[in-house]
Amino acid sequence: MRGLDLPIREALPSLVTAVASGTAVLTAPPGTGKTTLVPLALAGLLGGAPARVLVAEPRRIAARAAARRMAWMLEEAVGERVGFAVRGEHRPGSRIEAVTTGVLLQRLQRDPELAGVDVVVVDECHERHLDADTALAFLLEVRQTLRPDLKVVAASATADAARWAALLEDAPVVEAASVLHPLTEVWAPPPRAAAPAHGTRVDPAFLDHVARTVRRAWDEREGGVLCFLPGVGELRRVAGALLGLPVLQLHGQAPAETQDAALSASAERRVILATSVAESSLTLPGIRTVVDSGLAREPRTDHTRGLGALTTVRVSRATAEQRAGRAAREAPGTVYRCWHESERLAPWPQPEIALADLAPFALHLACWGTSDPAELALLTPPPETALAAARTTLHGLGALDGAGRATGRGRRMNGMGLHPRLARALLDASPRTGARRAAELVALLSEPLPSDAPEDLVAAWRRLRDQQRWKSEARRLRSALRGRDDGAAPAEHLPDEAAAGLVVALAYPERVARARPSGGHLMASGTGATVPGGLARASWLAVAVADRPVGAASARVRQAVEIDEATAREAAAALLALREEVFWEGGAVRAREVERLGAIELASRSVAPGREAVREALLAELRRAGPAFLRWSAEARRLRERLDFLHRAMGEPWPAVDDTALTERAAERLAQTPEAGSARSAEDLLRGLLPWPEAARLEELAPERIAVPSGSRVKVDYSGEQPVLAAKLQELFGWPKAPALAGGRVPLLVHLLSPAGRPAAVTADLESFWREGYRAVRAELRGRYPRHPWPEDPAGAAPTARTNRALRDRAR
Repeated sequence: MRGLDLPIREALPSLVTAVASGTAVLTAPPGTGKTTLVPLALAGLLGGAPARVLVAEPRRIAARAAARRMAWMLEEAVGERVGFAVRGEHRPGSRIEAVTTGVLLQRLQRDPELAGVDVVVVDECHERHLDADTALAFLLEVRQTLRPDLKVVAASATADAARWAALLEDAPVVEAASVLHPLTEVWAPPPRAAAPAHGTRVDPAFLDHVARTVRRAWDEREGGVLCFLPGVGELRRVAGALLGLPVLQLHGQAPAETQDAALSASAERRVILATSVAESSLTLPGIRTVVDSGLAREPRTDHTRGLGALTTVRVSRATAEQRAGRAAREAPGTVYRCWHESERLAPWPQPEIALADLAPFALHLACWGTSDPAELALLTPPPETALAAARTTLHGLGALDGAGRATGRGRRMNGMGLHPRLARALLDASPRTGARRAAELVALLSEPLPSDAPEDLVAAWRRLRDQQRWKSEARRLRSALRGRDDGAAPAEHLPDEAAAGLVVALAYPERVARARPSGGHLMASGTGATVPGGLARASWLAVAVADRPVGAASARVRQAVEIDEATAREAAAALLALREEVFWEGGAVRAREVERLGAIELASRSVAPGREAVREALLAELRRAGPAFLRWSAEARRLRERLDFLHRAMGEPWPAVDDTALTERAAERLAQTPEAGSARSAEDLLRGLLPWPEAARLEELAPERIAVPSGSRVKVDYSGEQPVLAAKLQELFGWPKAPALAGGRVPLLVHLLSPAGRPAAVTADLESFWREGYRAVRAELRGRYPRHPWPEDPAGAAPTARTNRALRDRAR
């Protein structure tokens, strides 16, 4: 055996003893041998009783690399005592098998007892990938119910061991000493203080700065340089700025030969540009310097719109330390950090369960037979809203029944190693498209497409369908369909464009989109979408990839395919609905019968609204906008003012009618009284609030008009603090006292007008005005309006609305 002189060897006896108790937590810094030497020891390959060990890694590249490294240490080929299993590739080993956490979940679903397995090591559990959290929870339940003899080890590169120990039944903690060589920190912030990233976009100027920092590190330090960047697009841009240097790009989508080259020992000095795949589980020989952009990608899901995307975030402190440790594994190293030393980082990365689309998680739970995640040993519970949205999605896909249990279809979908949406597309499209084309298209949708792939998914499919990576996945998916009708004969008549559209629409029915007359498209989810290139002219689209930039009102379509309305209706049939819609427009209630595909209106016709529909529409609009949406006629405004006056003067049961109170009272009455559906106006609404039997006294307590001595009926103004009656002075002759309103509580304020209609005097005591104030008014206005009567004794004069001449003519 070779390569056994690793620092963790000193901790192996303690670990073997701890594991004998059933569970253990291992914390070991990068480079100590945690991923390779520990499984060899637990399998008995370094001495002791033989055992069969599963090692679960978060990424395919890590599982393959770990298996190859352990086989090299045993001086044998992969597939003898050490093997690996990742999606689409399986080379079994007799004693140790490195698998992805996704593969481990599939095995647990098929065989919860894990027959023949003695120990499971969940590696890099600190990264908080959702599959790892779920697998660990399932393993602990297996130990409690089926296999108390099964040993479980949670291995972490960080020192946050207490929480893991508590989760694993108060497991003992074994710590391996750090063996990092001295590490020099160099702070290399960009020259300007602008944010390096916004949403998914990384500032090109910042990437140029990272490239300059890589060149600086190349010139100032010995050995290889490892640069961490958030994604493949950023790797390509920085690589383009490093012409003349030997550059490798390491990421999850990189060809196997590129991954092997990065992981192999090389005498040549090189630059490795890597995403987060290089943070853990892998040793990159020859690396002496790390350049850290400080950025990473995290999933974000808009559950209401069915949109998911990766967003660029600042790394956590734990991640930054782990990245830096790559430089000091083999010798003293240096880390160049591309942010300011004063910037504060979060201590740990956010767990994926708090951020991601939970549909796969919810289906795993249902197939496991667990409806409540609280029954499982999860370090972080799933958000309730996200889990509810996931279950709604699964029910629409036919994966869950009405009680939330997994259907037979759901179990088959769960066993395909795909997101449930893609599994649904594969199952339902293959009879129409043929298994081969369905598998090719789903393979294309299952992983991010290259950044230079065409927006038209059909064009991307034709370009990429023969690449080995997608061909291998397509073969795996076709084998998953084995036993079903391939549909090859009828599918020969379905063009590629129609096949692609059907698959995408079946996978993402909420994203079928229709062109809007005003421009852009509207998705069935209700989200507007901007569409690039020639696809912008399509009447209907099936959207494969879309995101919503931070702060943007519309989604941005990345990949889509043109479809017709029939395909949209077929794929999104669960979203089809025919319903009556009642709404208020211009103060009037209207109704129409509308056929919708989600938020997309397909057809409509006007209908007569029913009373109940009117009531519900009025109630909804009141709650949304308050009473302002109604058409307030002059009569309705005056009635509201009269009610407000009575409420202020007399209190209950006369209702308050300010906006807030009116909304609450009206909504309460509408909710309780079906007859309120006859309301068609603001006045109807107000009269419906009148208290009974007091309503019969409305005219008595707050009359709309009052008869004055001249015989005129004059409107009372209730808009102010005190009700006002405004009438020409001559019409009130002989009126000793104006009536008090609200049952005598509030005196009427009288505005005595000149013949021109202008206020000549204001009083609430007419008797006093006739006696004391009238003479001054008469002296001022008599000369100005000589045609009107100005008697010396107004209290005894006859009231009139006429001039002197009119009075004389009438007397003749």
